[in-house]
Amino acid sequence: MAGKDWLVTDDGDCQVCKSAREWDLLRTPYRFYRFLTEVDNVLENLEDGEVRDLETSQVFLSKIRLLVRKLITNSYWIQTQYLEPCPETGTSVMMLYDELGFPLTVQTVTFARGITSAIHNHGTWGIVAVLKGQEKNTFWRRTNDPDLPNKIEQIGEKVLNPGDIISFTPDAIHSIEAVSEEPTITFNLYGETHHKQRFEFDPVSHQAKNF
Repeated sequence: MAGKDWLVTDDGDCQVCKSAREWDLLRTPYRFYRFLTEVDNVLENLEDGEVRDLETSQVFLSKIRLLVRKLITNSYWIQTQYLEPCPETGTSVMMLYDELGFPLTVQTVTFARGITSAIHNHGTWGIVAVLKGQEKNTFWRRTNDPDLPNKIEQIGEKVLNPGDIISFTPDAIHSIEAVSEEPTITFNLYGETHHKQRFEFDPVSHQAKNF
Protein backbone atom coordinates (compact mmCIF):
# COMPACT_ATOMS: atom_id res chain seq x y z
CA MET A 1 0.00 0.00 0.00
CA ALA A 2 2.07 2.93 -1.29
CA GLY A 3 1.58 6.40 0.14
CA LYS A 4 3.28 9.43 1.63
CA ASP A 5 4.41 10.16 5.18
CA TRP A 6 3.53 13.43 6.90
CA LEU A 7 4.41 15.14 10.18
CA VAL A 8 2.26 17.82 11.85
CA THR A 9 4.10 19.86 14.46
CA ASP A 10 2.79 21.82 17.45
CA ASP A 11 2.53 24.99 15.34
CA GLY A 12 0.33 23.24 12.75
CA ASP A 13 3.01 22.94 10.10
CA CYS A 14 2.40 19.85 7.91
CA GLN A 15 5.67 18.53 6.54
CA VAL A 16 6.20 15.76 4.02
CA CYS A 17 8.67 13.16 5.31
CA LYS A 18 10.85 10.62 3.61
CA SER A 19 9.01 7.32 3.15
CA ALA A 20 10.62 3.91 3.16
CA ARG A 21 10.48 1.99 -0.10
CA GLU A 22 7.70 -0.55 0.10
CA TRP A 23 9.83 -3.43 -1.14
CA ASP A 24 12.34 -2.76 1.67
CA LEU A 25 9.58 -3.40 4.21
CA LEU A 26 8.29 -6.71 2.89
CA ARG A 27 8.19 -9.37 5.60
CA THR A 28 6.47 -12.75 5.46
CA PRO A 29 4.90 -13.16 7.89
CA TYR A 30 4.68 -9.89 9.84
CA ARG A 31 2.08 -10.37 12.52
CA PHE A 32 0.39 -7.83 14.74
CA TYR A 33 2.08 -9.07 17.92
CA ARG A 34 5.49 -8.45 16.34
CA PHE A 35 4.47 -4.89 15.45
CA LEU A 36 3.42 -4.22 19.06
CA THR A 37 6.69 -5.69 20.33
CA GLU A 38 8.76 -3.50 18.00
CA VAL A 39 6.84 -0.37 19.04
CA ASP A 40 7.35 -1.32 22.68
CA ASN A 41 11.08 -1.71 22.04
CA VAL A 42 11.28 1.81 20.61
CA LEU A 43 9.47 3.18 23.67
CA GLU A 44 11.74 1.33 26.08
CA ASN A 45 14.80 2.94 24.51
CA LEU A 46 13.56 6.49 25.21
CA GLU A 47 14.87 8.61 28.03
CA ASP A 48 12.39 10.02 30.56
CA GLY A 49 10.40 12.85 29.00
CA GLU A 50 12.14 12.50 25.65
CA VAL A 51 8.94 12.21 23.61
CA ARG A 52 7.78 15.61 24.87
CA ASP A 53 10.77 17.33 23.26
CA LEU A 54 9.82 18.50 19.76
CA GLU A 55 13.11 17.72 18.01
CA THR A 56 13.36 14.30 19.62
CA SER A 57 9.69 13.64 18.86
CA GLN A 58 10.34 14.04 15.16
CA VAL A 59 13.07 11.40 15.30
CA PHE A 60 10.91 9.18 17.47
CA LEU A 61 7.86 9.59 15.21
CA SER A 62 9.87 8.65 12.13
CA LYS A 63 10.71 5.32 13.77
CA ILE A 64 7.07 4.65 14.65
CA ARG A 65 5.83 5.70 11.20
CA LEU A 66 8.22 3.16 9.71
CA LEU A 67 6.75 0.39 11.85
CA VAL A 68 3.18 1.42 10.98
CA ARG A 69 4.05 1.39 7.28
CA LYS A 70 5.61 -2.05 7.68
CA LEU A 71 2.39 -3.23 9.32
CA ILE A 72 -0.01 -1.92 6.67
CA THR A 73 2.30 -3.13 3.89
CA ASN A 74 2.47 -6.71 5.13
CA SER A 75 -0.67 -7.39 7.14
CA TYR A 76 -3.84 -8.25 5.25
CA TRP A 77 -5.39 -8.90 8.67
CA ILE A 78 -5.08 -5.26 9.69
CA GLN A 79 -6.95 -4.21 6.54
CA THR A 80 -9.98 -6.27 7.65
CA GLN A 81 -10.22 -5.15 11.28
CA TYR A 82 -12.88 -2.44 11.29
CA LEU A 83 -16.55 -1.88 11.98
CA GLU A 84 -19.19 -0.39 9.72
CA PRO A 85 -20.19 3.18 10.63
CA CYS A 86 -22.82 3.40 13.37
CA PRO A 87 -26.15 4.39 11.73
CA GLU A 88 -26.77 6.97 14.47
CA THR A 89 -23.38 8.64 14.82
CA GLY A 90 -21.70 7.82 11.49
CA THR A 91 -18.58 6.61 13.31
CA SER A 92 -17.28 3.38 14.84
CA VAL A 93 -14.15 2.48 16.77
CA MET A 94 -12.62 -1.00 17.04
CA MET A 95 -10.05 -1.39 19.81
CA LEU A 96 -7.31 -3.71 18.55
CA TYR A 97 -5.32 -4.11 21.74
CA ASP A 98 -6.20 -3.16 25.30
CA GLU A 99 -4.06 -4.38 28.19
CA LEU A 100 -3.92 -2.83 31.66
CA GLY A 101 -0.69 -0.87 31.98
CA PHE A 102 0.07 -0.87 28.24
CA PRO A 103 0.68 2.81 27.44
CA LEU A 104 -0.72 2.81 23.90
CA THR A 105 -4.10 3.18 22.22
CA VAL A 106 -4.34 0.94 19.15
CA GLN A 107 -7.56 1.03 17.14
CA THR A 108 -9.25 1.39 13.79
CA VAL A 109 -11.75 4.20 13.26
CA THR A 110 -14.51 4.33 10.65
CA PHE A 111 -16.18 7.56 9.47
CA ALA A 112 -19.13 7.74 7.10
CA ARG A 113 -18.96 10.32 4.33
CA GLY A 114 -19.31 13.88 5.58
CA ILE A 115 -18.65 13.12 9.24
CA THR A 116 -16.38 15.68 10.87
CA SER A 117 -14.52 15.76 14.16
CA ALA A 118 -14.13 18.49 16.71
CA ILE A 119 -11.03 20.66 16.51
CA HIS A 120 -8.64 19.02 18.93
CA ASN A 121 -5.16 18.05 19.94
CA HIS A 122 -4.28 14.65 21.40
CA GLY A 123 -2.16 15.44 24.44
CA THR A 124 0.27 12.79 23.20
CA TRP A 125 1.99 11.73 20.00
CA GLY A 126 -0.13 10.02 17.36
CA ILE A 127 0.13 8.12 14.09
CA VAL A 128 -2.81 7.67 11.69
CA ALA A 129 -2.68 5.52 8.55
CA VAL A 130 -5.51 5.69 6.01
CA LEU A 131 -6.60 2.18 5.01
CA LYS A 132 -9.67 3.01 2.90
CA GLY A 133 -11.43 6.16 1.72
CA GLN A 134 -10.15 9.72 2.03
CA GLU A 135 -9.69 11.92 5.08
CA LYS A 136 -9.30 15.69 4.97
CA ASN A 137 -7.20 17.09 7.79
CA THR A 138 -7.46 20.77 8.63
CA PHE A 139 -4.59 22.20 10.67
CA TRP A 140 -4.80 24.93 13.28
CA ARG A 141 -2.53 26.75 15.69
CA ARG A 142 -2.83 29.06 18.67
CA THR A 143 -2.47 32.73 17.77
CA ASN A 144 -0.52 33.55 20.95
CA ASP A 145 -3.03 36.26 21.83
CA PRO A 146 -2.20 37.18 25.46
CA ASP A 147 -5.87 37.97 26.15
CA LEU A 148 -7.22 34.82 24.45
CA PRO A 149 -4.73 31.98 25.06
CA ASN A 150 -6.98 29.41 23.34
CA LYS A 151 -7.70 31.48 20.24
CA ILE A 152 -6.76 29.46 17.15
CA GLU A 153 -6.38 30.11 13.45
CA GLN A 154 -6.62 27.76 10.47
CA ILE A 155 -3.36 27.48 8.58
CA GLY A 156 -3.76 24.64 6.09
CA GLU A 157 -5.33 21.35 5.09
CA LYS A 158 -4.37 18.05 3.51
CA VAL A 159 -6.47 15.28 1.94
CA LEU A 160 -5.05 11.87 2.78
CA ASN A 161 -5.49 8.82 0.56
CA PRO A 162 -5.12 5.09 1.25
CA GLY A 163 -1.52 4.35 2.17
CA ASP A 164 -0.84 7.84 3.54
CA ILE A 165 0.45 8.05 7.11
CA ILE A 166 0.23 11.23 9.17
CA SER A 167 1.91 11.77 12.53
CA PHE A 168 1.27 14.39 15.20
CA THR A 169 3.34 15.90 17.95
CA PRO A 170 1.45 16.16 21.26
CA ASP A 171 0.18 19.73 20.86
CA ALA A 172 -0.62 19.64 17.13
CA ILE A 173 -4.20 20.84 16.56
CA HIS A 174 -6.38 19.46 13.77
CA SER A 175 -9.87 18.46 12.71
CA ILE A 176 -10.86 15.79 10.22
CA GLU A 177 -13.61 15.14 7.68
CA ALA A 178 -14.38 11.96 5.74
CA VAL A 179 -14.62 13.09 2.11
CA SER A 180 -14.84 9.91 0.01
CA GLU A 181 -18.03 8.22 -1.18
CA GLU A 182 -17.13 5.06 0.74
CA PRO A 183 -16.50 5.11 4.51
CA THR A 184 -13.05 6.25 5.57
CA ILE A 185 -11.14 3.70 7.66
CA THR A 186 -7.96 4.55 9.54
CA PHE A 187 -5.48 2.71 11.73
CA ASN A 188 -4.71 4.85 14.77
CA LEU A 189 -1.84 4.54 17.23
CA TYR A 190 -1.47 6.96 20.15
CA GLY A 191 0.90 7.25 23.06
CA GLU A 192 -0.13 7.56 26.68
CA THR A 193 -2.68 10.37 26.78
CA HIS A 194 -2.15 13.25 29.20
CA HIS A 195 -5.82 14.12 29.70
CA LYS A 196 -5.15 17.52 31.26
CA GLN A 197 -3.30 18.48 28.05
CA ARG A 198 -5.90 17.19 25.58
CA PHE A 199 -8.36 19.85 24.40
CA GLU A 200 -11.28 20.56 22.11
CA PHE A 201 -11.16 24.09 20.70
CA ASP A 202 -13.99 26.44 19.79
CA PRO A 203 -12.84 28.85 17.04
CA VAL A 204 -15.81 31.16 17.64
CA SER A 205 -15.75 31.60 21.43
CA HIS A 206 -11.94 31.11 21.55
CA GLN A 207 -12.39 28.68 24.42
CA ALA A 208 -10.96 25.20 25.00
CA LYS A 209 -12.20 22.36 27.16
CA ASN A 210 -10.75 18.97 28.05
CA PHE A 211 -11.55 16.47 25.31
